[in-house]
Amino acid sequence: MKSRVIERNMFYGAEARTFEAARMLRKNMTLAELILWKKLRDRTIFTTRFRRQHPVNFFIADFYVHEYKLVIEIDGEIHNNPETIEYDSGRTAELERFGIKVLRFSNDQIIFKMDPL
Repeated sequence: MKSRVIERNMFYGAEARTFEAARMLRKNMTLAELILWKKLRDRTIFTTRFRRQHPVNFFIADFYVHEYKLVIEIDGEIHNNPETIEYDSGRTAELERFGIKVLRFSNDQIIFKMDPL
């Protein structure tokens, strides 16, 4: 029974519609997300389990590892406009309220600068 409590807690109260949106995003990942996911899921870089398009409250994190309360976000060009920068800042603050650390990388960092291993 304890594992079910932990399982529910890792979603921070996410509702059914957030889970459905996350499912859709998993089916339509960007190139940068696919590249990083390939590295994270095989556990050659990290031995911990990352989850992709993971519901956290009413947000969906690109990648999340509950063991470390860590979110990795991959930002495309739209994240460079002032409105999105402000939204991202508020979103990060909300996630940090749950004790979650957020790391952000650009699409270009993932696609062009990440070691291919």
